[in-house]
Amino acid sequence: MQYHVNGFHPGDPDVLPAAPGHRRPGDPLPATVDVLIAGSGPAGLCLAAQLARVPQISTMLVEPKLGPMEKGQADGISVRSMEMFQAFGFAEKVMRESVWINETTFWSPGADAPLARVARVQDVPDGTSEMPHVLINQARVHDMFLDVMRRSPTRLEPDYGLKVADLVIDPTAAEYPVTVTLEHTAPGREGQTTKLRANYVIGCDGARSNVRSAIGGALHGDAAHHAWGVMDVLAVTDFPDWRMKSFVRSRDEGILMVLPREGGHLVRLYVELDRLGEHERAADRGMDAEDIIAKAQRIFSPFELDVKDVVWWSIYEIGHRLTDKFDDVPEDQVATRAPRVMLAGDACHTHSPKAGQGMNVSMGDTFNLGWKLISVLTGRTAPALLHSYSGERRAAAKGLVEFDHKWARVVGARAEDDATDGLPRVAREFINNLPFTCGLTVQYEPSALTGAHTHQYLATGFDIGKRFHSAPVVRLADAKPMHLGHCIEADARFRLFIFAPADDAGGQGRAVARLCDWLEHDPASPVRRHTLSGEDVDAVIDIRAVFQQGFRALDFGTMPTLLRPHVGRYGLCDYEKVFCADLKRGEDIFESRGIDRAAGCMLIVRPDQYVGHILPLHARDDLTEYFAAILRVRG
Repeated sequence: MQYHVNGFHPGDPDVLPAAPGHRRPGDPLPATVDVLIAGSGPAGLCLAAQLARVPQISTMLVEPKLGPMEKGQADGISVRSMEMFQAFGFAEKVMRESVWINETTFWSPGADAPLARVARVQDVPDGTSEMPHVLINQARVHDMFLDVMRRSPTRLEPDYGLKVADLVIDPTAAEYPVTVTLEHTAPGREGQTTKLRANYVIGCDGARSNVRSAIGGALHGDAAHHAWGVMDVLAVTDFPDWRMKSFVRSRDEGILMVLPREGGHLVRLYVELDRLGEHERAADRGMDAEDIIAKAQRIFSPFELDVKDVVWWSIYEIGHRLTDKFDDVPEDQVATRAPRVMLAGDACHTHSPKAGQGMNVSMGDTFNLGWKLISVLTGRTAPALLHSYSGERRAAAKGLVEFDHKWARVVGARAEDDATDGLPRVAREFINNLPFTCGLTVQYEPSALTGAHTHQYLATGFDIGKRFHSAPVVRLADAKPMHLGHCIEADARFRLFIFAPADDAGGQGRAVARLCDWLEHDPASPVRRHTLSGEDVDAVIDIRAVFQQGFRALDFGTMPTLLRPHVGRYGLCDYEKVFCADLKRGEDIFESRGIDRAAGCMLIVRPDQYVGHILPLHARDDLTEYFAAILRVRG
């Protein structure tokens, strides 16, 4: 973590200096705003936390509820989301508070017992990520995003008691083309409306999204016509795996899932209830928490379940739905119009909670969108970049809906098939699906943002189009062991990692030094072309190098000046750009990620932590072309 770059500031370094000109709680509603976010769920807050860091952008977040969430709803955080939380700076806090899911167990009727443990599986395979799979109250995730917002230069706070009732887009307007009707929901003000104009509106307002309706969107798909109950409980039981994630299938009463929660005592239960008629809703049955408890007790039998307190409960129906497009631009106008209204989270895709992906994919939506909005609004890229959001994230959501459709039926199957290799079907499918449930199967197709696989062989462990798979390194200047991916922050910057050839120690005339000299000084280099005069050299593209030698074999003082840049108001040296393999602990990033030792390579990582391209160290024209297709010339 770096601070004091522009002068000494005492106190909490996470609290950034406030920028003037932004609204404070209690201020009147604005007439215009750059970005209006509808809904303060995970998608809305993830986006707001990114925008709040940029003083040039005015953001407003409206939420019909009268205050922040306290309990209930989603709880599972995939390893991919934990990697994203690292970029926001609160992954360690989540790890400390949450319960880690290390093993998953499976229970079914046995030959000699009504219920027996029939399988157990390591929940996150070795080598998948440095991050764990955790469970934590969704409200705490909200709290952490809210903290990021409050500590950011704009001091952004949600406007509670307001919802988007309607909006109208004027495609011919150059500024603030979206006129939004906001409706008050607070007691005494219900139904009162006000209007403002926005450059962009992001609908994170759930499955019944008014934003989606306003742009003519609809969710398409099916329902499984099956009611499930979910409850967070404090209970006494003799079930042995009460603190394990567990699938429990009874002989005649259906299935439930046990999900231990943070704090050591709270547990969430997902309980199969009744099948529904073709046109029946779960609410028509009039079921409540007592029905969920009674069904759970029957499934657990002969184990006892004595529920002492129900902290939260809900009954829901499984549905798998997806909207046609995640923005407002008709397909026949893509070439002439850039998006002004976009959808995220449940507003554009819904699914069951069985795979624990809803909150994770929703945050993935706006982590993809956030850097693109920032780049457009700060002038770094053309507005057409926003077309890539719907293309990339709808494909990811479609994969989730298709997966969830199949997985929900495996979990809810009435009878288990015969075990194969000692594993029942649900356990086999669970193992096969682990990369998906870890959030690691999203792979963006080749585009302006994702290069061709021509040079994938140079770094076989960094899949082009997939998330950057971090690995241990040692920072040269202070010999600190760390993960390379942890230098990627949620700051809308691209990263260019230079992996050095085996005989290169950074000295003059070698490949790394020649490349760095070109990047720093040649007017044709992307650094010079896309960085404004007066900005720090790493303001748009953050360049770092990784060497194969141990840290004692390298000399920081002889590194290229691009890797020792002087930044900030005082021109202080940045000592955190150079890394080497962690030979002391035997964790060689070149070996673990399949990096060509003889040739080395360049690795471009997008601001959302996805690998954009892999290129040879000499491929300067290709590097220039990649960034030229995304960024405006500003040098």
